[in-house]
Amino acid sequence: MKLWGGRFTKETNQLVHNFNASISYDQRFYKQDIEGSIAHVTMLAKQGILSSEDRFTIVNALKGILDDIENGTLHISEEYEDIHSFVEATLIERIGDAGKRLHTGRSRNDQVALDMRLYTREEVKQVDGLLVNLLNVILRIMEENLTTYMPGFTHLQKAQPVTVAHHFGAYFEMFRRDRSRLSDIYKRMNYCPLGAGALAGTTYPLDRDYTAELLHFEGATLNSMDSVSDRDYLIEFLSAMSTIMMHLSRFSEEIIIWNSNEYRFVELDDAYSTGSSIMPQKKNPDIAELVRGKTGRVYGALMSLLTTMKGLPLAYNKDMQEDKELTFDAIDTVKGCIALFTGMIDTMKFNPDIMEASAKNGFTNATDAADYLVNHGVPFRDAHGIVGQLVLFCIDKGIALDDMTLDEFKAISPVFEEDIYEAISLKTCVEKRLTKGAPSKKAMSEACKVCREYLDTTPAM
Repeated sequence: MKLWGGRFTKETNQLVHNFNASISYDQRFYKQDIEGSIAHVTMLAKQGILSSEDRFTIVNALKGILDDIENGTLHISEEYEDIHSFVEATLIERIGDAGKRLHTGRSRNDQVALDMRLYTREEVKQVDGLLVNLLNVILRIMEENLTTYMPGFTHLQKAQPVTVAHHFGAYFEMFRRDRSRLSDIYKRMNYCPLGAGALAGTTYPLDRDYTAELLHFEGATLNSMDSVSDRDYLIEFLSAMSTIMMHLSRFSEEIIIWNSNEYRFVELDDAYSTGSSIMPQKKNPDIAELVRGKTGRVYGALMSLLTTMKGLPLAYNKDMQEDKELTFDAIDTVKGCIALFTGMIDTMKFNPDIMEASAKNGFTNATDAADYLVNHGVPFRDAHGIVGQLVLFCIDKGIALDDMTLDEFKAISPVFEEDIYEAISLKTCVEKRLTKGAPSKKAMSEACKVCREYLDTTPAM
């Protein structure tokens, strides 16, 4: 059944129908489509465009259709062009002519614009909720690892000692910013396009603000052409999800490295690892690798929609139907990745002794050795050269700075005294860094308090 068949004298070619139809994927809109239709007829009755009797009959029938779809007694048939056609045809089949009045003052253009906003609005909230779960796990790890020392890296080279709390705190900041982006998107998109018609509104005396209120929008959109052709909110959501995936991918890359035999900083739980079909010793970080791999899939959705929209004149064009499949896939991908990644790091075990030894053997305390010399009157440039000689000496001997004897220190610079060992201990190197945002226990304890307050005062949407 087609809602627009009156002007046509022959049936659509089956291949054309299949190419044009969207019900195979937009059927996930059934709840939003029915919710929007109930609000629409409620408004029509309020405005005297529809009788109270028709409103009552239509609303009850729509609720019945929703119940039947959800309990499995009504199957969404793909013989229809889209979910809107299916719902309306089922309504007419159940209540007759009253059902034909449902579409009064409405176009499929503003109807699908509404459904997509309602659906996306809920998905933004769900992604936000998953990020809250992830942030709670990250913060728990931070609070438990304020003195778990590890090497910090630049260029994937060991640089200076930090803590697990400090390292994970960096990702807390990233995912906190992701939540802020989602909040901004939600506010911008939360306006109702229903009543815009095909592009130029309608002659019926609709109360668009009332419809918006019924559907919990901030208000009605202000331009009917923009209402049906706007996909900015989807582009913004895909961009925000791409950034989330970028953060997850960076984090996954580190987990993969830390899980390797060469590092052994962490051990992944068996529930979040897989084995090899041929090598019995293998325990692979497949979840982290898949998160890293699926990032490109989400990026692709963003680029696809940007490309689709870049050449479209106002107002609605059929090209816009391409927004759905890729957005649905990206949302499903991101939600799955956040949930699985959260479970993976929540069950992951750290190897503190190995991490600390790695920091020591990587000369991460070299900067502090230079600072020691500066504090004893040696110009920094000279101190830098002296410590470079120390590092060369240690590399030649296969030892760490901490393993050098005092005589060996003094042979390179007589400025060194017994207190050099305390000055370059990992604990000293970390704990004397007290500035805001630094890795010391004091600074990170304060950061954790701020993070905890943020989660307590900014719950999921």
